[in-house]
Amino acid sequence: QVQLVESGGGLVQAGGSLSLSCAASGRTFSSYVMGWFRQAPGKEREFVACISWTVGSTSYADAVKGRFTISRNNARNTVYLQMNSLKPEDTAVYFCAARARIGCSQYTPGYDYWGQGTQVTVSS
Repeated sequence: QVQLVESGGGLVQAGGSLSLSCAASGRTFSSYVMGWFRQAPGKEREFVACISWTVGSTSYADAVKGRFTISRNNARNTVYLQMNSLKPEDTAVYFCAARARIGCSQYTPGYDYWGQGTQVTVSS
């Protein structure tokens, strides 16, 4: 069984920053791709960013490029999402996901394990 636990969400003013963490347990994630997705009320879950564990290559959605940074600590089986210059439209529940296949995917079916999500609210 694989568990992903997100933390770090909260309320922040527009222009502010938040850092999310996702701790993975139950399996060795050295060869897994890790991703962040978000889902706003009434909208579909959408891709935010992903990172491969071994090479460290990253991919971002256009809406967050230049503002968000995904990183990982292999020794701690943890992936992070640093969010800067936050906007009200970034408000959503943010989910961590793990993919047991090679290469990033921007599609939710491409991920095998999901966390429970953490709320991020950006006030204007």
